[in-house]
Amino acid sequence: MSSCSHSHINALHEVHDHDDVHARILEAEALCLATGARLTPLRKEVLTLILNAKGPVGAYDILAQIKNTSDKPAAPPTVYRSLDFLLDKGFIHRLSSINAFIPCCHPREGHQAAFLICTECKAVKEASAEGLLAQLHQLAASDQFSIHQTMIEISGICQQCQHH
Repeated sequence: MSSCSHSHINALHEVHDHDDVHARILEAEALCLATGARLTPLRKEVLTLILNAKGPVGAYDILAQIKNTSDKPAAPPTVYRSLDFLLDKGFIHRLSSINAFIPCCHPREGHQAAFLICTECKAVKEASAEGLLAQLHQLAASDQFSIHQTMIEISGICQQCQHH
């Protein structure tokens, strides 16, 4: 049961339109418990920052914000390890084209998504990419290639920015 109220059948949706950050943190904690992983205070703080961000957030921004909130500054390596943990668990996505992190809207589905990234306002929309991925897997299979991870990032100008 996903915490999102909308359906994900090829629906495009904003990745930052989720109000209930608290519920998503609880969901992350429950998923960690179920898999025997620990959502440490730092991991939780990093995830909260990414969930609360208005758009994609870079590692430097995360480092800067964490320094402001805790008594002792977090060492960059521990913050990077927290990001790796959250990526590994599927709670966040890393968009390599803009080198920034965004929350994953439905972590437990192990879904593959395509991201539309506006180069003007940096808004990101997540789209289900099932059909597209089926084609990519066929392509890989024809070459006996084994796909580990697929991140589809499409950059361009969003509807809002085109009309300004």
